Amino acid sequence: MSAIRTADEDTVERLRDLPPSAKLVAKVLEYEGTLTQSELAEETLLPARTVRYALNRLDEEGVVDSRFSFTDARKRIYALALAE
Repeated sequence: MSAIRTADEDTVERLRDLPPSAKLVAKVLEYEGTLTQSELAEETLLPARTVRYALNRLDEEGVVDSRFSFTDARKRIYALALAE
């Protein structure tokens, strides 16, 4: 089974009108799996503020899932919300 989770057609459609930063964050999550906001900023080379905005937009569209980190409850871990 591949570690890469590919976006389904519905997810791609919801991403269509989002800003490029949100699309980049979604693509990184697609390839990397679950990441924290700071890890996303590091992977995308985007400022933390831009990543936060992108995650908010993705959350509004129902494209990402988030949960608290087990290792540090102050952090959230993000992953693509994909149809199974």
